[in-house]
Amino acid sequence: MTKLFMFEKPLGMRDTFPDLYEIKDQTKKNMEQAMKLWGYKFIETPSLEYYETVGEASAILDQQLFKLLDQQGHTLVLRPDMTAPIARIAASKLLKDEAPLRLAYSNSVFRAQQREGGRPAEFEQVGIECIGDDSVSADAEVIALMVSVLKEAGLEHFKISIGHIGFVQELFTQIVGTEERADTLRRYLYEKNYVGYRQHVNELALSSIDKQRLFRFLQLRGSENVLVEAHSLLEGEKGLNALKQLKDLWNILKDYEVEQYVKFDLSLVSHMSYYSGILFEVYGENVGFAIGNGGRYDKLLEKFGKNSGATGFGLRLDYVLEAMQVELTSTLQQCVLFSDERRKEAIGLAHELRSEGVKVVLQNWKGVGDVDEFTKGFSNVHFVVGQDPKGGETS
Repeated sequence: MTKLFMFEKPLGMRDTFPDLYEIKDQTKKNMEQAMKLWGYKFIETPSLEYYETVGEASAILDQQLFKLLDQQGHTLVLRPDMTAPIARIAASKLLKDEAPLRLAYSNSVFRAQQREGGRPAEFEQVGIECIGDDSVSADAEVIALMVSVLKEAGLEHFKISIGHIGFVQELFTQIVGTEERADTLRRYLYEKNYVGYRQHVNELALSSIDKQRLFRFLQLRGSENVLVEAHSLLEGEKGLNALKQLKDLWNILKDYEVEQYVKFDLSLVSHMSYYSGILFEVYGENVGFAIGNGGRYDKLLEKFGKNSGATGFGLRLDYVLEAMQVELTSTLQQCVLFSDERRKEAIGLAHELRSEGVKVVLQNWKGVGDVDEFTKGFSNVHFVVGQDPKGGETS
């Protein structure tokens, strides 16, 4: 095993420097405030969970889990997502029959990387879970709230793609006949390998009509008019309920006046196996991958002994910042530079400025090498010294 360099970090781990931290912190506060205004209450879960509960329920690939053993020999994992831990809490402690739960979170999650590739192994997720409501109104609320959260974060240009896993499953099963064959098609869609999808369809022992159905399926993108085309691809009544839910969803989103931010993409699938109905991804301008995703996961709570509807979303804070294309600029701060004989006066001035909400650095000028270079980073400098650093008297 190669000896690690002194300053080397574990694979996929990142340092956050002050300027970026300040931007992340303010953006996160804006997003959290938007969630609170919609009645969502924040919750925290442990960084460590049992592998046999949250680890297996999370739908994250096993090789991406950070595993360790506790002193009793139980296998633990660093939480790989937030939905499964919150489902655990809701099922065991919070869920009541009389009212849905509206929970929010802002925490780091951990997913091991096999090679660097620029992918972080720890990243912050900001999101919500609406648990105990199986109506389309809840799906619409979650999507409309995500629009509000992104706008409060400062993101102006984004698009939410909406699909329905039930429609995909029914159409594929009708055409290819088995769940295993349908899974193969879904894998191409998740990888967005549309060339491979078409090649695979051409190799299947299907009629030309069925192959054309599978090809036309890829074109089901746009506004509510695609639901009519989707209807024509189905045989019989199965799958129609999924399309009805999407139609109802569109009408509710128009009531929220957020339809300009959404479009249908009925080829949308997810690697999260617990999604059971409406699902969605959000894309920001100048970012070639989803900055967040969500959907309905009614069956997840069954793993924790509860039968309850649930939906939610999670946003990757680092991806949101990338989509915003924020420029790292030093936070506006003022400096009180003082000499020993006027220290008390300088402390008083700093206290007064801070009481007005001004960010202030209090610095003894003897601890500064090049005063001119040191003061460049401040919006204003107050010299409270008996003698300035260049040897002249000052007040």
